Amino acid sequence: MSREPRRLSEVLEAGQFAVTIEYNPPKGTNISGVLDNARQLLGRVHGVNVTDNTAAVVRAGSLPVCRLLYELGHDPVMQLTCRDRNRIAMQSDLMGAHMLGIRNVLCLTGDYPTVGDHKDAKPVYDLDSVQVMQLVQGLNQGRDMMGNKLDGSTAFAIGAAVTPEADLVGPVLAKFEVKIKAGAQFFQTQAVYNPDVFASFMKAVRPFKVKVLAGILLLRNAKMAEFMNANIPGMSVPQEMIDELRAAGDRSEDAGVEIAVRTINAVRPHCDGVHIMAIKGIHRLGEIITKAGL
Repeated sequence: MSREPRRLSEVLEAGQFAVTIEYNPPKGTNISGVLDNARQLLGRVHGVNVTDNTAAVVRAGSLPVCRLLYELGHDPVMQLTCRDRNRIAMQSDLMGAHMLGIRNVLCLTGDYPTVGDHKDAKPVYDLDSVQVMQLVQGLNQGRDMMGNKLDGSTAFAIGAAVTPEADLVGPVLAKFEVKIKAGAQFFQTQAVYNPDVFASFMKAVRPFKVKVLAGILLLRNAKMAEFMNANIPGMSVPQEMIDELRAAGDRSEDAGVEIAVRTINAVRPHCDGVHIMAIKGIHRLGEIITKAGL
């Protein structure tokens, strides 16, 4: 067993600029690609998120992958969506996660099954993300959702998501406050592509005593950027960025790396850290971290 990893929550509490990354578990059992990449980034990131059947596509579970990353020496962030489990299963998984050394949980609603690869799956949505945060707070205080006493409580740092570039700023801020009341200690934002909009969002949320990590998503090509603009609410990749990716031709992923680095530098003065996502491009994570001087 490797040494106990330095915890993401300690880094944030110390006021250090935090760097977290994200992995999708494999669709299957071959975890070698994720673990090889994670080994190279040991000591270079403060937290590693593991998605929970993201986009409603069936993959290996977040919990076992989090444990494997913990054994390598990382501090994992287990993502937990409301789509696939009822409150009994969630509490059971959370207690198990704590036993396995996991100390961060990101509470998400989860995409509807019709967007994924099992369109006839029955969605659960027994709770919403805010209720899950309240549930985690209860487990941390040694009680289950019905108020029954636990034999040993959990000790999770509670994470939440926010969309800083949504048009509906009022409702976004209202939901932000609701999530804080429910126990959220840190927020990961959806991908940021307009640093000015992000800066004004941060100005609005700074009075709250929570940490905010700006989401940085590697754009691999113009097609990907256009797809996100068309299909993902609150996502707006500026046209000049799309043009830059298209002009790069075969080197569009290199252009995407440069855009990511530029965005990190632009948001850095305003937030508490960055959360770097590189779907299908995890081999570029180390390079982005180096070039951004993180």
